Amino acid sequence: MKIGLIPLVMKEIEGEILESIRKHLEDFYSQFGFNVEILPETTIKDLFFSYDSTRGQFLGRFFLMKVAEIKGIKRLSAGLGITDADLYEEGMNFIFGLANPYLKSAIISLARLKPTFYGEHDGKLLKERAIKEAMHEIGHAFGLKHCPNPKCVMHFSNSIIDTDYKGKDYCEKCLNTLKRNLR
Repeated sequence: MKIGLIPLVMKEIEGEILESIRKHLEDFYSQFGFNVEILPETTIKDLFFSYDSTRGQFLGRFFLMKVAEIKGIKRLSAGLGITDADLYEEGMNFIFGLANPYLKSAIISLARLKPTFYGEHDGKLLKERAIKEAMHEIGHAFGLKHCPNPKCVMHFSNSIIDTDYKGKDYCEKCLNTLKRNLR
């Protein structure tokens, strides 16, 4: 069983970030028989129709569909897209990520996880934030819902403050649900 990391690149996604996400997901999900592989980069040229020039953002659902398409072609158990494009969904100013459990697919955006977006300059912070969002969205892809525990990685992040506060792991309740879902 394989989880594929699918870089959907607008400008650049650092290999170090992808490898940090891959390693963390594999360290955790190997207990369920998954290995995690970084797939070759895919350009987002065919997704520019989803760009809203007024907002300067892309509609995230189309990125999610692209991930689902690649997941199917590559015969992956689950797909996690990672993009440097800034994403939104209708009714929201932005999204850190999006997932669909029926498609076993998810997408995270690094745009607003980057410390430089907030005027900060901490290189390790982007890795931590990216790992948290990857764990969160792949958790959704495997059927987990948002968790009321603010320390659980499945807690909804309304802002970067929420992301920085929560941990990288599933709480006991979410972990038990995940174990049931992956049986």
